[in-house]
Amino acid sequence: MTRMIPAVPLILAALTLVAGAAAAEDAEAPKDNITAAREENGRYYTADDVPTFKIKDGTVDWLTYSGFRRYHAECHVCHGPEGEGSSYAPALKNSAMTLDYYAFVDVVTNGRKKVNVAENSVMPAFGQNVNVMCYLDDIYVYLKARGSGELPRGRPAKKEPKSDAIRDAENACLGTN
Repeated sequence: MTRMIPAVPLILAALTLVAGAAAAEDAEAPKDNITAAREENGRYYTADDVPTFKIKDGTVDWLTYSGFRRYHAECHVCHGPEGEGSSYAPALKNSAMTLDYYAFVDVVTNGRKKVNVAENSVMPAFGQNVNVMCYLDDIYVYLKARGSGELPRGRPAKKEPKSDAIRDAENACLGTN
């Protein structure tokens, strides 16, 4: 029995290596969180049904244009113009590229507090602010467009028209008819 005990760690190490190699082969390629795979009533989505932007020949989709307006009405005070960040808060154009859409929604809705030796940051909750929540996808796709480098700084010069479906959703969210 004493001769088998030293072999156990070697066997476990070998099994771990084999399992790791198999997992690496089965690992999915990084998901494309930018490319529009489909359009629905003026809204664009990735293959994973995450909102995204569409820019063609310098014309942005309506949500990206609206996101520019909403971001500058509600977010730029802390996060800087065009998602570039500030001394007060991080560059959201970078966060939109790395942060999962659902995590983004969670942070904006519920806020986040990080206080430790290295940092002291507080993102307030905007879950009750209709000027943010009714346009959350708009802000997200605008920041993705900025983070991807496909949308330069400044107000987009050309935009797609607002679809009736987007107008109806906006009115329903804001409680107007």
